[in-house]
Amino acid sequence: MLKSNNRLFYIAVFFIILLGVAALAAPLISPFDPTDQELTLRFAEPGTEGHLLGTDDLGRDIFSRIIYGSRSALMVGVVSVGIALTIGLFVGLAAGLAGGTTDNILMLFMDSLLSFPTILLAITVVSVLGYGLLQVISAIGIIFSPVFARLVRAETMALKTEGFVESSRALGSRTWKTVFLHILPNMLGKITVQCSITFALSVVIEASLSYLGLGTQPPNPSWGLMLKDARNFMVQAPWMAVYPGLAIAFTVLSFNILGDSVSERVNPIAGKKFKLE
Repeated sequence: MLKSNNRLFYIAVFFIILLGVAALAAPLISPFDPTDQELTLRFAEPGTEGHLLGTDDLGRDIFSRIIYGSRSALMVGVVSVGIALTIGLFVGLAAGLAGGTTDNILMLFMDSLLSFPTILLAITVVSVLGYGLLQVISAIGIIFSPVFARLVRAETMALKTEGFVESSRALGSRTWKTVFLHILPNMLGKITVQCSITFALSVVIEASLSYLGLGTQPPNPSWGLMLKDARNFMVQAPWMAVYPGLAIAFTVLSFNILGDSVSERVNPIAGKKFKLE
């Protein structure tokens, strides 16, 4: 029998795959256009006239908007994590390999970014760059780059003193070759875990910024924007908030479970308690 944590892992992977397929095949799966308004069916209850999850205050199909909203969530997650990882890799490797003054200057800049509250820094960056999905992606990529930089720096400083790295240098290998053949492969597991965690956080931040009106702009569908539209109709049409809220919750939970599972594989003794005899 599968252990409970294995079952959760497979359920999370299945949900993530299902979400990805829905995002890619949204025009084929979605029963209605997410921006079409049918004012005669405002606040239609779930199941009314083919509207599986009901309609909102403008008669738009909630199921279709959730499907198309997954595109924004996944795009923000993938691209922003890619930006954060790229910046973090360059800064972390440079700081870890160079050390000294270079290390101090680079990490001082990264630490200064970490000193700001995440959502406040995101709002600040978006306010400077402008409103919209691309601006949100850029903001999230910037604010999470210090996390990757610190992780990569710490792993680089630990690995560069290992025997196989010193042997590679002694044999005359160039720095970039040593990095790609020996340092990066040995930190790949921890980077993967951090990517999964950051992806989940990116989905939450994107929804938060869209809720505040700084992210995805109407009429384009976004889970956060759907929650914003639902705030004045919680009693009249609770399904307007319940379903996009569940979409955010399940997506974040799935990526967190994925990250925890990968973390256990990378460091199997993490979290275990041992008694001293």
